[in-house]
Amino acid sequence: MGVSLLLLLIAVPIVLILGLALFIIGLYNGLQRKKLNAENAWSDIDVQLKRRHDLIPNLVSTVKGYASHESETLEAVTAARNQAVGAHGIGEQVGAENMLTQALGRLMAVSEAYPDLKANTNFLQLQEELTSTENKIGFARQHYNRSVNGYNEATKVFPSNLIAGLFGFQELEFFELDAAEAAAVKQAPKVEF
Repeated sequence: MGVSLLLLLIAVPIVLILGLALFIIGLYNGLQRKKLNAENAWSDIDVQLKRRHDLIPNLVSTVKGYASHESETLEAVTAARNQAVGAHGIGEQVGAENMLTQALGRLMAVSEAYPDLKANTNFLQLQEELTSTENKIGFARQHYNRSVNGYNEATKVFPSNLIAGLFGFQELEFFELDAAEAAAVKQAPKVEF
């Protein structure tokens, strides 16, 4: 009986330690999966942003042919695009993309004053592609923000917050609309007959 008690005293702590190790590994892997999911969602956004960046020079050159005296608006779009292309890190890129969205909005408003431009097939096609890309960016942004929310939540709730702190998991930034863009999105569309 003495040997079986000794084996029991040795086996119980070993089983508890192994159970705890497996629990910690499970939490760590769960955090890592959520982080990878958020990074993958950001890469989906990045693909659409690059597509948008590629469309802008063609759009600017088309508008330039019809509205050459709108050089300030065209230069603002070009500068905003260049800043967005050169942005590093999510926070910087989000800010640059919000500025680019505002500049594109001003460009589209300028185009309203030029009936010949609005009837140009190339401009209409570019505008359609840009609208499609903006929609894809919006959907990718939603997916990314959901992924970031799941990851950030996991880094803050017990017990995974202990593992997150121990292994240096940092909170990720959301891709949020700036105040002007958020107001434009919330505004009801105008319908005219």
